[in-house]
Order: sequence, then structure tokens, then C-alpha cells
Amino acid sequence: MSRAEQPSRRSVLAVAVAAAMAGGAAPAAAASVAAPAAGTPNAEGRPHATPARQVDYRAWTTYTDWRSGTAHGTRAVPGARPGLRMARPAGTTDYTDPHTGTTATWEYATWTGPVHRLTVPATEAVASWNAHTPAGTWLQVELRGGYSDGTDTPWYVMGRWAAGDQDIKRTSVDGQSDGRSTVWTDTFSVGDPASGLRLTSYRLRLTLYRRPGTGLTPTVWRIGAMGSDIPDRFTVPASAPGLAGELIVPRYSQEIHAGQYPEYDNGGEAWCSPTSSQMIIEYWGGRLTPGQLSWVDPSYADPQVCHAARYTYDHQYGGCGNWPFNAAYAATFEGLQGVVTRLGSLTDLETLIAAGIPAITSQSFLRTELTGAGYGTNGHLMTVIGFTADGDVIANDPASPSDEAVRRVYRRREFENIWLRTKRYNASGKVASGSGGICYLYFPAHPTAHQRKALAAVGVR
Repeated sequence: MSRAEQPSRRSVLAVAVAAAMAGGAAPAAAASVAAPAAGTPNAEGRPHATPARQVDYRAWTTYTDWRSGTAHGTRAVPGARPGLRMARPAGTTDYTDPHTGTTATWEYATWTGPVHRLTVPATEAVASWNAHTPAGTWLQVELRGGYSDGTDTPWYVMGRWAAGDQDIKRTSVDGQSDGRSTVWTDTFSVGDPASGLRLTSYRLRLTLYRRPGTGLTPTVWRIGAMGSDIPDRFTVPASAPGLAGELIVPRYSQEIHAGQYPEYDNGGEAWCSPTSSQMIIEYWGGRLTPGQLSWVDPSYADPQVCHAARYTYDHQYGGCGNWPFNAAYAATFEGLQGVVTRLGSLTDLETLIAAGIPAITSQSFLRTELTGAGYGTNGHLMTVIGFTADGDVIANDPASPSDEAVRRVYRRREFENIWLRTKRYNASGKVASGSGGICYLYFPAHPTAHQRKALAAVGVR
């Protein structure tokens, strides 16, 4: 289970399995089955509804996208995977790392994206990115929003990130607020949604850094943000069971790492997010080399989970549960990309599973609210890998005593509610927040046509 989330973060057809996961084999995937069309009867004889989406996810990934921004020292790079790189520095700057006290001089260049007008005026926004940062480089992501009253937010830092941890310590930035909105670790949040104030547009800014005179550069392949306006709710409407099937995803327990590397949020007991990330990375064929794992105590099982914890760790938040940092870590594996978004129902997850795409969901619940879990949590990530014929959720839950025990089946109605709600009662009986459907999606850099269609159906392109 993860550490407690900050108060304002909230944040039937059987499908065949295509192939077993073994060694470097292709990931097991659900066979292609079309989801029910809107208006067709469901299992209970009612028409399937098409609810209005309360989420707007927009990403910049193409050569045209990168050329649409304003560049100061950066250049768009065409090719099979277009990206953004430093061409010549716009200048130099000193950065004092707040976690080491070290001051260093860096060359930098910037890219500022065009204004994106949200289709859903938002109370929250989360940015995410995919990049390669060789040693001696790092990047910063910022967001500036436009309010519904015609004024603007300041430029908010959404993350300072590097794939490694030797040049800077990757970090979120606390204390950012204009009195009407605040950044809580990785989430922009309007302070008083009841006032009617909303985020109606935003721009993203990338700053790329490198050691002076080296010629090195980060390469950014994807940058985007999810804006959402999820109504406050303790319960959510039930979805009807649709597609059934299960993906073969590696199973890793966070609990067997309890006490290991306590410098990363007190060890494995809090590593639900990186453990879930590592499961899906390996489902897609991502592997760490012996050299990459050489720092891990050889007596520890599943050393790749320790590695994932170290390389998703947010030194300001003091944990491994920073959502964009997990997505960025996944994208450091060749051929993978990752995004943070919100989904609207288990029907969305069924659509993804049918295309062979597992998902990582964030939920908070009491012990009594999820039958079979055996625990309660203020915030926990697990991997959804399929659905039973009755529509119940098959999840790889890292809060399990062993790798063998990771596969769980949870009741559909219970799981859907604890994942999609935004309000709940905690163990003290006080009102607390829920994630409102937060989800990490990791998928190939070049998805199949079926995968592209499934991703587009849940708002990701």
C-alpha cells in the first residue's frame, strides 16, 4: 500500500488469450472482440449508455505537434518516433538541488506548447511525459492555465525529472499556489470548485537541461495533460458486465520487500505503485539488465521491484507514488509509452483489456469495502488484468504476502465504487478523498490498430 495521499489529491463474451508470457515472448493479449455499441441491450436488457466524458486528455507526440510550439533552443526531430531535443542552448542557469544542497550550472533550452482549450472545464489537471535523459541531462515540466474568469495561473512546476538520480534528485515542488489553485505533488487543483471557477485552457512548457559544453540532450517523445471535472460523489453508477477475459501479467508482491531500502519511503510496504508499474512493463517485454540491477542486494527476490522503487522515487513527496514519475519510468523502457489519465467506468477497462492493455488503478477504501482484500488503505495502486464471466475484476494486487498470492478477484460493484468515487469516509469516520478514476496506462510506442482504437475510446491518443 502507498503512503497516505495528501488531502487534495484524488485525486458476455469470453476472450481468448493470445499467448503465454514466457521469457521474451510477446505479451498475452485478449482476442479482438468489439465492445457493445451504445443503444444495444446489455445483459439486463437495458440499453448501453454513452455517458458524457468528464475528462480531457491531450498529448503532443507528432512532428507536427512539436513544430506547433514555440522553441527557444529546441528542435523537433522527425522519424518513427518524433521528439523534441536541444539544438543549441538558449542560455545557462544555476540550479541548487534542494535535496543535496549542490549548486551546478546547466545549459538550457525551452519549448512552450500552444494553448489547449479544454473540452471539459476542469477542477484538476495532471501532466505526464515520456523522455530519454542520458546522464548529464534532466528536464522540467510546467503548466500555466487560463481560468474561466479570463485570468491566468502562474507557471506551475509539475515535475523536475531525470531517469537517473546522480545529476539531480527527481522532485515535485511544494508551496505553489496563487490563492485560487494549488499544485499538490503532481496534481493541479482548483481550491474551491463550488465557486464555479474552472481551468478552461492550459499551456505546457518543457525546459531541457544539460551539462555545459557536452552536446548531450534529453529527448522528449510525449507530453500531455489530463484535465477533469469529476463531481463529488460517495457512490458511482454501476456499469453492466461486458467483456470477459484475462491477460497473463507477471505477479510481484510489494510485501516481500518490507524493510528493504528504507530510504525509498520505508521500503516495500509502500511500493504499490512501482510494483504495479514493473508488472506491466514486463508484460510488454521490458527487462532490466544484470548491470542495471547490480546495485541491489543479491539476496533480495525480484530485484527489479527495488529498482522500480528507486527510479520512481519523488524526493519531495518522500514516496514512490508520484503518478507522472511512474509513467515516465515506464517509458524509459524501449518501445513503451505511459500516460496518466482518468477513466469513467469499468466498461473503459474492459475495452482496454479486450485490446490486450492492462491498467493500473488508484483507490482508497476501508477493510470492509473490498471483500477479500484483507486490509484498508488511504491510497493503493493495483493492476487490472481482466474480468470474470460475471464481470468481477481480476487484479494483480501487490499488497499480497507472496508473488503467488498476487492474483485476486474482486467484486465488480465494490471495486468500481472505491476506484471512481471522489469522496469516502475514512477509518475515523471523517470525509476523505478518493482518486476519481485515476489510471496509469502503459502501451507500445507503436500500438496495433485495435489498441489505437481502444485507447481512443477511453480518450487517449
